[in-house]
Amino acid sequence: MQLQSILDMYESCSGQVINREKSAVMFSKNTGDAYRVAVKRAMHTKKETVNERYLGLPVSVGQSKTKTFSYLKERVWKRIQGWKEKMLSRAGKEILIKAVAQAIPTYAMGCFDITKSLRNQISSMIARFWWGLQDNEHKIHWLSWERLVQPKEKGGLGFQDIHSFNLAMLAKQGWRIIHNAETVCARLLSAKYFPHGNILDAKPKRNMSYTWRSILQGLKLVKKGLIWRIRDGSSLNIWKDAWVPRSWSRQVITPRGHSVLTRVSNLIDPSTGTWDEELVKEIFWEEDAELILSLTVH
Repeated sequence: MQLQSILDMYESCSGQVINREKSAVMFSKNTGDAYRVAVKRAMHTKKETVNERYLGLPVSVGQSKTKTFSYLKERVWKRIQGWKEKMLSRAGKEILIKAVAQAIPTYAMGCFDITKSLRNQISSMIARFWWGLQDNEHKIHWLSWERLVQPKEKGGLGFQDIHSFNLAMLAKQGWRIIHNAETVCARLLSAKYFPHGNILDAKPKRNMSYTWRSILQGLKLVKKGLIWRIRDGSSLNIWKDAWVPRSWSRQVITPRGHSVLTRVSNLIDPSTGTWDEELVKEIFWEEDAELILSLTVH
């Protein structure tokens, strides 16, 4: 059996031995009983996994993302319900919210987009806990949640914006793949989702995993702040890539027109290794030209 030979190779190469007594197999609901028995016999295991999570994360993500990640909401809710029985000061509530309640989904948010609705529900629960009184359930939200997530120096309380934090965690995963392209994880994703290009050019595909779909969401955030550093300019497209140091658009705003130049290297004088100032001013509008000439060619 091919799967068994892969596991045997893993044991041989790593020096580790799989504990068959603690191992279990997970099957699709469409797998027939006869095939299940044959696979378990070949892999020398008797158990089928019934757990929906492994190491704190969902084993599979179905069509209902809210249902898949509902356990996060339940964990936050149980924590908050336990705290309600205690006498807590505002400072105590703030510490518990920041250190415990908002930390619960962090691990899952590093791998998955846990959905907007679930993020809003968790934020709503935390807000109700913050404004609720101990001797009764009367709740008046004197400030909006959007105000509370602002830094203290801006009038807020510095609570975590769960939506922004989720995207930041996913963007970090994308950034790791960019900078550690030789890791097993990066090579596996590359082979499946962007075998002939850069991860920044990867597009959504049919039947892609929810993990990859989530990383693509994070890459959108990476692209908003990403700017190329000019070296020889041979790999940069003048008209498509983000390489101009401007806050609202990192691409040139000058229309291409009939220009035949495509690479940034075409704008560099090969004899001096610096910008061809006359050519740059001839091709680009003044705003673009000034920004380009301010860049250092490394």
